[in-house]
Amino acid sequence: MQTLCVSGVGAPDVVRELADRLSDAGRVAIVDYTPDSTIDEPVAAPDKPTPAATTAIRVAADGTWVGHGTDHSPMNLLDSLATDYDYALIAGFRHHRLPVVLIGNAAGESGGDTKTATGSDTVAAAGDTADAATAANVVATAESADEVDLDALRERLDESEPHITLDTLVERAKGSPLAERSGAIATFTGRVRTKDSADDARTEQLTFEKYAGVAAERMDAISAELAERDGVFDVHMHHRVGTMRSGEDIVFVVVLAGHREEAFRTVEDGINRLKDEVPIFKKETTEADEFWLHEKA
Repeated sequence: MQTLCVSGVGAPDVVRELADRLSDAGRVAIVDYTPDSTIDEPVAAPDKPTPAATTAIRVAADGTWVGHGTDHSPMNLLDSLATDYDYALIAGFRHHRLPVVLIGNAAGESGGDTKTATGSDTVAAAGDTADAATAANVVATAESADEVDLDALRERLDESEPHITLDTLVERAKGSPLAERSGAIATFTGRVRTKDSADDARTEQLTFEKYAGVAAERMDAISAELAERDGVFDVHMHHRVGTMRSGEDIVFVVVLAGHREEAFRTVEDGINRLKDEVPIFKKETTEADEFWLHEKA
């Protein structure tokens, strides 16, 4: 699923107009986190000062998903959409792993309508300034919503790193023509560890870079080779790039197999080969230091 955050005054209008341009490219989810959003907002009954629900969902006839609410973690919400939608456009929110368009004074400080995710997925108060990791993902800026080049965004959106989850890969495996012969799906998820032992300095974040195209080709080749094993029907891998913070997921391996023995063995071999053979570079930032792992003595 391709994602795009839009921050600043007029962000919901940009999101909706961009969704119109994407209507022929796949299913589009729209999420509005701006404070003045009125999309299906629950209203408290006279005898109940608090709404019965804090989230409302509407699915349009064309399959566009529109939501408003406060009881969903934004990244968890995106994870839940990733298996069913091709695009997710988010107004009034930015995250250090997602591409973002900044409108007006959101390019410096947020324009009073933006929620900024910090840590693994904690939404700070509206109006927080975006951090350096978030700023690195800025794909466009504009003085006003009317000046956003929607056609350029439409072309660029598919070039961004997709938002792929473990569930995304599991669903792909289940869609295999050989799925009916499978009695097992085994998975591996690698995540950011805060510290390896009690005396270690706390890891604040990990940053991953990979050679464009080369890493994906190598993972595809490894997956194809592993899928040729007896009793193994399908293998999928994905390694995220950019900055990941404590507790965030980094890498996934999914194996569809006839039995658990083949599935477990192939998952372990898959992650080992990915770490050994795929050109992905890791920089660790701790409380005390910052270093690329291949440079550490």
